[in-house]
Amino acid sequence: MAAEAIDFLRFLKKGDVISLGQACSEALTLTQQLAAQSADISGALGRLKIFLGGSFSGVFTPDLGAHFDFASYGAIGDGAALARAGYLDVFPIHYSQLPRLLAAGPLRPDVVLLQISPPDTAGRHSMGIASDYQLTTARKARVVIAEVNALVPWTCAQVPSDLRIDHFIHSDVAIVEVPSPSSGATAQRIAAHVASLVPDGATLQMGVGSVMDAVCRALHSHRNLGVHSGIIGDGIADLIASGVVNNARKSQYAGITVAGSLFGSRRLFDFAHLNRAIHLVETNVTHSARSLAMVNGLCAINSATEVDLTGQINAEVSSGAYIGAVGGQMDFLRAAANSDDGLSIIALPSTAAGGKISRIVNSLSGPVTTPRADVDCVVTEWGIAHLRGLSLRERVPAMAAIAHPDHRAAFLSHAVRT
Repeated sequence: MAAEAIDFLRFLKKGDVISLGQACSEALTLTQQLAAQSADISGALGRLKIFLGGSFSGVFTPDLGAHFDFASYGAIGDGAALARAGYLDVFPIHYSQLPRLLAAGPLRPDVVLLQISPPDTAGRHSMGIASDYQLTTARKARVVIAEVNALVPWTCAQVPSDLRIDHFIHSDVAIVEVPSPSSGATAQRIAAHVASLVPDGATLQMGVGSVMDAVCRALHSHRNLGVHSGIIGDGIADLIASGVVNNARKSQYAGITVAGSLFGSRRLFDFAHLNRAIHLVETNVTHSARSLAMVNGLCAINSATEVDLTGQINAEVSSGAYIGAVGGQMDFLRAAANSDDGLSIIALPSTAAGGKISRIVNSLSGPVTTPRADVDCVVTEWGIAHLRGLSLRERVPAMAAIAHPDHRAAFLSHAVRT
């Protein structure tokens, strides 16, 4: 199907902010046409701002910085190259606060681009791949343009009947996929340690990537797990399909996997299609303190760029380049600490650059994304550092013990500065 061409100058005004779905929910036909018209748009209206989120489509490349300004809550996916080129304005904000930022102030969108599913038998469209903050932006926008993609699954994230959509186009283009990279022996060793910490009946929040995918595989002997997470990937779908995740012991949304968006491959999208056991909800449900306070047994599993010897976490910057985000890490770590039988886990390889760089460090090279007071356990392929209840002095040998053996000697004589 040849998608309808859209003239964006019909809808845009000088000074507009444009918002779009992130990752797999990006409306690819619309964003490709927006990029193709960038010179005409900037020539007529000047530089407009695009709120990007995390993009993995390859559409938003640094050359578009000649025409648009970009903003995001992190340098995720294609945002990393935009940040390196100086075209991305990063807002260091907890994900739970993102809807508020997008509802008012300088990032309130004027034009929103949505990707939605074809209607079901009752004529109802769904958000398909993601709900998260997109409904917040669409409710506040002057103009909402929706791409109805025949390949988008119908999920339990119905487009509200009172949401005004000003213009529709139809397409059947492949959805942006972000499959998990293959995991090697290091990721599998990390995953085994993480799995040993997760009790049966826990409610999982997880990130994505090779380590998280390996953790999902390591959990296949567990029972009665639940999921309440910002995103779910292929690994979680496998756990649901195998019956390991059945959400039977959840205090809220019993029997239902709750997430803000799908982040993975076509296999995940097909699994979620018409699957009433998966609900995609807004950010105020997945991340807010009020909502998370009702989640029992929350086990939050996240990653980091580096962790220092006292447990401070940098999840934003590597080698001087902004590559991550504040994101929802602290939202979930604090919720897990306050949850009955809850636990937070930071899982990461002990080294980078082929073993040359230790990711357990004396001092962080970037910002403190999560303070040491909010960290329970740190896991590498070399073991588990249980930090909750340890003094600063006691944390040093615990963290040194999970560093790579080639780097441990440098830490054992480290003096903690309070």
